[in-house]
Amino acid sequence: MQLKRLLVQHYRNYEQVEFQTDRMVNIIVGPNAQGKTNLLESIFVLALTKSHRTNQDKELIRWNEKKASLHAEIEKRYGTLQLDLIISQQGKRAKINGLEQKRLSHFIGALNVVMFAPEDLEIVKGSPSVRRRFLDMEIGQVHPAYLYDLSQYNKVLQQRNNYLKQLFSSSGDAPLLEVWNEQLAQFGIKIMKKRQSFIKKLQIWAEKIHAGITNGMERLRIEYDSAFANALEEEEAVLFDRFMIKLSQVKDQEIRRGVTLAGPHRDDLRFYINDKEVQTFGSQGQQRTTALSLKLAEIELICEEVGEYPLLLLDDVLSELDRYRQTQLIETFQRKVQTFITTTGIESIDLSKLENASVIHVRDGSLT
Repeated sequence: MQLKRLLVQHYRNYEQVEFQTDRMVNIIVGPNAQGKTNLLESIFVLALTKSHRTNQDKELIRWNEKKASLHAEIEKRYGTLQLDLIISQQGKRAKINGLEQKRLSHFIGALNVVMFAPEDLEIVKGSPSVRRRFLDMEIGQVHPAYLYDLSQYNKVLQQRNNYLKQLFSSSGDAPLLEVWNEQLAQFGIKIMKKRQSFIKKLQIWAEKIHAGITNGMERLRIEYDSAFANALEEEEAVLFDRFMIKLSQVKDQEIRRGVTLAGPHRDDLRFYINDKEVQTFGSQGQQRTTALSLKLAEIELICEEVGEYPLLLLDDVLSELDRYRQTQLIETFQRKVQTFITTTGIESIDLSKLENASVIHVRDGSLT
């Protein structure tokens, strides 16, 4: 999978810019606040129809403009795709080869990307919500139907929480709670099963990659921390019953607190190196290596799932890695994964390890 052409209009600080490449490695250089990350973000948004930096779509539209548009030409193993995404205050419109997609989930997956940015260290040491977002975005790329189930689950969750608050203030019966419980369980078990399947496959790749980075000195293990253990091995009907029983057990507590206390919206990921939890006991170097192993494992897992490698977007991270980890990363992506790297200066990159790279300079929203 390769990006051949990118056209960005009224996006962030860009009025209009066109970018064409036939290289596997593309280095985007420029001072801070010139638009390097914005360019990388636009590729990410074309893949997932949302940003990794904000939940507010209006922030993606250039100041005083009504809409932003993104266009890309992607070369895949079965041919060339033209992707278009228009972002406005009214929502988003997406097209593949000129045909408008009725749902954004039909558009997601046409382009696959893996983003590695400094804030990705938060996947390891940050809050559970960061790790759930990581899971949701990566699974959604290779299984777009997952995003529909997740969207439906979140709608039911919000409505159920509102109903719980009403019950607390009214102290009455709860005739509708059973209806919300069934819908929550229906979508919740699909999410948990897909997450556990994804983590099982990610574990295989991450363990192998982490062992390579650490010369076999460390073993990385990933666990899905859920109230419903072993969901992957259970039949959906059995898991549904377990979910319903759990909701009945916490019912009184939920009404008192006005919030749903069971479900995948409360689940988490745990990382262990040599059986010690990385979040609590890992050094900063181990946390960085864990994050790096996860990202490299994502690349291989996406290739395994869709049959070709995704694009790799490295947003100002090579300078944060020591030379050994930088070399490991470069040698992993070179020749097989088209990569876009942002940096404030070429000197931060070990150029001797790069082959056939292009260098693009960014200043004031213009490329040279």
